[in-house]
Amino acid sequence: MTPAARLAAAIQVLEAIEIERRPADQVAAAYFKGRRYIGAKDRRAVAETVWRVARRRARLDWWLEHVASTVRGPRARVLADLVIAGCRPGTDMFEGVHASLPPDIEERQMMDRVADQARGDLFHRDMPDWVRGEYPPWLRERLAALFGADLPRQMGAMRDEAPPDLRVNALKATRDEAVAALAKEGIAARPTVLSPLGLRLDRRVALSALDSYRQGLVEVQDEGSQVVALLVGAAPGTAVVDYCAGAGGKTLALAAGMANRGRLVACDVAEWRVDKAGPRLRRAGVQNVTRRVISGESDKWIKRNAGGFDRVLVDAPCSGTGTWRRNPDAKWQTDETTIAELVARQKAILASAARLVKPGGRLVYATCSLLPEENEDRVEDFLATHGQFRTVPVTEVWPDLLGTSCPVAGPYLRLTPLEHGTDGFFAAILERAPSS
Repeated sequence: MTPAARLAAAIQVLEAIEIERRPADQVAAAYFKGRRYIGAKDRRAVAETVWRVARRRARLDWWLEHVASTVRGPRARVLADLVIAGCRPGTDMFEGVHASLPPDIEERQMMDRVADQARGDLFHRDMPDWVRGEYPPWLRERLAALFGADLPRQMGAMRDEAPPDLRVNALKATRDEAVAALAKEGIAARPTVLSPLGLRLDRRVALSALDSYRQGLVEVQDEGSQVVALLVGAAPGTAVVDYCAGAGGKTLALAAGMANRGRLVACDVAEWRVDKAGPRLRRAGVQNVTRRVISGESDKWIKRNAGGFDRVLVDAPCSGTGTWRRNPDAKWQTDETTIAELVARQKAILASAARLVKPGGRLVYATCSLLPEENEDRVEDFLATHGQFRTVPVTEVWPDLLGTSCPVAGPYLRLTPLEHGTDGFFAAILERAPSS
């Protein structure tokens, strides 16, 4: 592809993300799948532009408004981003096959004003804190209550791109063996601080082309997600449910912790997500997982298996505010109505999953959200109506399950990019009283 075609493709992907109510990575994947002529190198270049502009959306929109431009939207953001970066695209950037139309007079005026006033700096002293931090203004009050004076630094860390993390598959390799295998393929990996199974890469790589990945030695998983799975305490020979299993990321981690021994059920309401887990489970050498599609919180399988499991993990559907480093588009697709719907759903899921826990067993509730109403509030509400459960402080179980000192004071786990270098995660460990 020519530079002009790459630029046009990035604009097209960003426009599709704006229109469709789907995660940006899915939109981008569909775009490239329908254009097989775009090679791997060109896909990377287009993706770099897409994600860079997506991470700068609030600041770029601020500049468009600041210079009183009449042009808005994905194309305007891309053009503004180019001139702030010092690139003044000439006519050659809009010529040839698959190229975009050249800038019209209003776009050229916008580019001139942005270039003159920004002078290469994406930030400006007059930007509100929510613009600087790249988050929706309606969330400011909630986030300020959570982080206080540290809000600018916390959201600044959320703004940056997340490093790629891998989880070593304990069914097939030790961490040292995985590091060595990756090194043979020219990939440098260093151990993560919190997860004893984690590896962090300095750069993104095409994992599907690596033997160590194809052979199931490593799996993509943020360090915070690894920690949540480890806190479940899924041991060999136990009975475990991954209640909202999705595509199976935490299911894989639980199976490895169980050493393929015991009963592990991966549930989800979406059949396509359950099916998607199949190839990942096979690649990892997992043999003790039963995948099950459930109709919802009142599914008959839940009633039949009530009180039958030692551990139940509820990785609840949530706003995903803790994953903005990886999914910058998601922050602009969430609103008050979405949060209210999620809270109601989380309450119902938690109550339903609790029925599966046997006396003396544990329920781990987790989200990748920063918002207390999806986290602490949900747990406190649950405990108020389920007197047979108590909170187990994460500080009590961390040393035994992870082998290091706990990085939080408890009783719950709350991780953030700024403080822990992970995605934003929350987890609460709830134990059911033993039978009298």
